[in-house]
Amino acid sequence: MANLVVEIHVPLYESESLPETAYSFPWIDEIDEFLFEIEEQGQAEVFDDSEEFEDVYVFFITGADEDTLLRVASRVASLDGVPHGTFAMVTDDEAGEFGLGRRVNLPLL
Repeated sequence: MANLVVEIHVPLYESESLPETAYSFPWIDEIDEFLFEIEEQGQAEVFDDSEEFEDVYVFFITGADEDTLLRVASRVASLDGVPHGTFAMVTDDEAGEFGLGRRVNLPLL
């Protein structure tokens, strides 16, 4: 039986107003840290390592019902510095590739 997975797709936009030598995507580490904390609290689980895919960076969460996972994804999209245009894909662990499933625009209001 397939397990529910929510993919969080974040556009690969460089953070604005950073020093020239700074890492262009500091929000990646911030999201990874946030999701680690969510996992520690037992709200959701990180399904797989986050990774770059085409023009987005994708984070994967599972281990809860769809509403809970979408609330977590919405909180990710609302973090300071996370680029606008972040969206979620509701899928499962048997999907053949990223981006298959139902798209949900974030943050949810």
